[in-house]
Amino acid sequence: MPEIELVNIRKTYGRIIAIDRVNLHVNDGEYMAVIGPSGCGKSTLLKVISGIVEPDEGDVLVDGESILGKPPEERNIGFIFQDLALFPHMNGFENAGYGLRVREWDPRDADHEVLELAREFGFNVELARFPEEMSSGEQQQVALLRAIAYGAKILLLDEPLSAIDRKVSEEVREKLRRIVKSKGLTALHVTHNQEEAMAVADRIAVMRRGRFVQVGTPQELYYNPLTPFVMAFVGDASFLVGRTENGKVVVRGGYEIGPSNLPEGELLVVGIRPENVVFGTGIPGRIRLRSYLGAFLRYEIELVNGDVIIAVTEEELEGKDVKVWFSGYKLFRFPEEGLSEAILPG
Repeated sequence: MPEIELVNIRKTYGRIIAIDRVNLHVNDGEYMAVIGPSGCGKSTLLKVISGIVEPDEGDVLVDGESILGKPPEERNIGFIFQDLALFPHMNGFENAGYGLRVREWDPRDADHEVLELAREFGFNVELARFPEEMSSGEQQQVALLRAIAYGAKILLLDEPLSAIDRKVSEEVREKLRRIVKSKGLTALHVTHNQEEAMAVADRIAVMRRGRFVQVGTPQELYYNPLTPFVMAFVGDASFLVGRTENGKVVVRGGYEIGPSNLPEGELLVVGIRPENVVFGTGIPGRIRLRSYLGAFLRYEIELVNGDVIIAVTEEELEGKDVKVWFSGYKLFRFPEEGLSEAILPG
């Protein structure tokens, strides 16, 4: 199983910095997701690894050896593009087995190999059909079969589930993780969908403006974000501005919400997950919007001090006036650029 190491990678397009000296280590057999807003450099990163794009600076190592300068076909990397890139004049068997045919496999052996892989991982697609006769979910499965049938030990996935409806996407992502783990592949999966990343990945790298701002397990990113941006991007969050006064967090309006580990008098940001909002006592507020989400209800609440928070609960609240408290929160030093700029995706 191969490991991947990116060393000080930088890529520019004119005056635009797509990747700004990033470093990343992907372990043998690891399923790594890269998430971030549109235009942050995620897809460019995959193109650099695959050889489609050469970096301006830095190196790409596989098992400790540089692969820079090698053409894509010599890197032994499977790449699933967002647009799938299936050949319209080939049926499912021919598309999925294309890499095997290029390697001069007998067509019957290639078809057999594709069929065995489809059965092994429970792909539900009629391989005798042509792409135009398939749903987007079926086309995605053919593209995935093509990547794993090729025999590459590194799998790069660029927004592979973006064109599929939610239900099919959930089914395909389960297959993706099972394939990567059972075949001993090393996978790098780019997506803007945080839920998708958290469902499939061993670790997630959060990217913003060409740089990684945090790398960790899904649990680490959700429960211990290093910046307000990570907290806002990985899951839902509300933010209040306050100060440390006598060792306590005091937010606008003079409401004391709990202990502070930051210096006395320091301006700070309080990050609150929706599930940590508790109703009953505390800061008065008024429900502005309620949304039914199946097992939960989502409330948008304007506090008496003018701040707005989001809460989720199984409880259906009567009326509009509430009081809220927080069972947990994350403290950040107030960012120099301001809170709005600090959590801005772009």
